[in-house]
Amino acid sequence: MVKRALLVGCNYPGTTDELRGCVTDVLRMYDLLTQRFGFEEQHIIIMVDTDDSFLQPTGANIKWALNSLVASSEEGDVLFFLYSGHGMRLPAKIGDDDETGYDECIVPCDLNLISDDDVREIVEKLPSGVAFTIVSDSCHSGGLIEAAIEQIGDSYNPQGEPEVDPLQFGEVDNVDGGHEEIENYGDESASTKEVYAGEDGMKVKNKALPLGTFIDMLRDWTGSRDIEVGSIRHTLYDTFKEDSSSKVKNFVRERSVAYQEESQFFEAKEGEENDDDAYAQPEETYGEAKRVTDMAVLVSGCQSHQTSSDVCPSTDLAYGALCDAIQTILASVELGQPISNRYLVTEVRLLLASQGFTQQPGLYCTDENAEAPFIC
Repeated sequence: MVKRALLVGCNYPGTTDELRGCVTDVLRMYDLLTQRFGFEEQHIIIMVDTDDSFLQPTGANIKWALNSLVASSEEGDVLFFLYSGHGMRLPAKIGDDDETGYDECIVPCDLNLISDDDVREIVEKLPSGVAFTIVSDSCHSGGLIEAAIEQIGDSYNPQGEPEVDPLQFGEVDNVDGGHEEIENYGDESASTKEVYAGEDGMKVKNKALPLGTFIDMLRDWTGSRDIEVGSIRHTLYDTFKEDSSSKVKNFVRERSVAYQEESQFFEAKEGEENDDDAYAQPEETYGEAKRVTDMAVLVSGCQSHQTSSDVCPSTDLAYGALCDAIQTILASVELGQPISNRYLVTEVRLLLASQGFTQQPGLYCTDENAEAPFIC
């Protein structure tokens, strides 16, 4: 049996939506895996965007590493993937059979989005008997494995709307009430927020990346100023080509086929082609058939319509709220004593609520894996 892990932390240094604690989450998780769960250094891949000596967490690199983990595994192996960084969601394209009504995505450092469908496609390649645990400390992470069974949470609601106030540390009042909004990069719909919370001057920032902010970052990354909501997927494909998300590639290809069919239709109408078979007949699509894997476990930082928190204490290293809560719960359990996935997520939710956070972590897996030990 071999234990392998991929740890990804994106702080997006130098951007308007820079985070502080995601790389810390990776380093702390590395220590947890090696000291508590028996992972060996040579079987752990670390990707962070704050140190060029590490492999950079681009979309292509993350997907390559995940596919490598799966391809090299065999029955009895244990796989683990941590992602800490921004999350976002794009409206699902018309005809998609999506439980949440959105494409939940993680945001690599180069903005080459990885969607819930990409994760599902990788998970479905798992050999029989391989355990795979995913922890996503990011916004909109509930439902990141498309079609997985929701054991704890309420993400699979197509009518679900984002929270009106995305701040995830209680209510935003004034200084006397213990919370103060200190910065908002632009208008509320276009960026994340940062707040003081508590007497110690702790700052809390949500990890959501709104469409408006993502578009601005994509414009800066590509140098193109004419990117709009309707051209995001085309821009991602033009920029990353075959390294782009499978959802992006399928969208562009379908649009290309539709354009060709439309052109052929009008050519036939104009008399240039009179044969009934002059153009291909379009097929109705209602999304791909989905299969639930028996082996993958997703622990999400929040529900698909919620945001997760990046916490920056005044006197200590920053961290993701989910990752820190997982560390705290495991530290309270005797070394060598396993705890179930359900127990861990339940305790994490209670701990975060007691700390004032409103994000609600979720658990997505089969009934059997809900009761199985976390990671090992």
